[in-house]
Amino acid sequence: MCILFVANQQRADMPLIIAANRDEFYSRPTEASHFWPQYPQLLAGKDNEAGGSWMGVTRQGRIAALTNVRSPTARRDNARSRGELVTDFLVSSSTTEATSHRLRNDRENYQGYNLVFGSVSELVVYNNIEDRLEPMKPGIHGLSNATLNAPWPKVTRGMQALSDYCDNAQSIEADDLFTLLHDDKQADDNLLPDTGINKEWEKRLSSIFIQSPEYGTRSSTLLLVDSSKTLYWYEKQFDRQGNVLSYVVESFKLPAS
Repeated sequence: MCILFVANQQRADMPLIIAANRDEFYSRPTEASHFWPQYPQLLAGKDNEAGGSWMGVTRQGRIAALTNVRSPTARRDNARSRGELVTDFLVSSSTTEATSHRLRNDRENYQGYNLVFGSVSELVVYNNIEDRLEPMKPGIHGLSNATLNAPWPKVTRGMQALSDYCDNAQSIEADDLFTLLHDDKQADDNLLPDTGINKEWEKRLSSIFIQSPEYGTRSSTLLLVDSSKTLYWYEKQFDRQGNVLSYVVESFKLPAS
């Protein structure tokens, strides 16, 4: 997962909205989101190369999503797959406190990442490069390949779009959120972040929706929870031309708190 936007407690009819894009090399084998046979409560896509995931949820309301942190100077040899962090949390019963403790103890074993995890009512974000844990407070948030709400052009662009939509829409519609995630406008050169890669790649990666011959947005995922505690999950997978390969729709009632 390379960018996600969150509207936390911004609407009475839809207290939680997460809209996210996963960017990856097209050559990396992937399964669309599904309930995993070995973990029937787990709904997530699967990275068939390393076995983990980038975003998922359980019928009990546990949520986890991952973004990589772009920090070439912090590369680590023999690092473990970051995707296991998502599935490990989702299939466990660990508390936020216990998970945070484990993440901190193991932070040197992974390349840079942000992990969003918790429940519908309480989400936190952990960044292993900065060893920082922070709550996802009520409001509009954006997370890409730096820290939470870092002022990258595509992050601020998506946050503003989601904020405007939450303020003005009569109802929350999946198609509208997918349109937000399909924004392919690249940032002006003078606004590009400097993350240690060449300017051609900085430009290519500066849009919310990315397309290039070998790397791009592979899927868009929406996680919505309404006022009756029904969770809705929508996912589109794309080919390298941006055409939809699959469209997954699931919904289920979350347990009463």
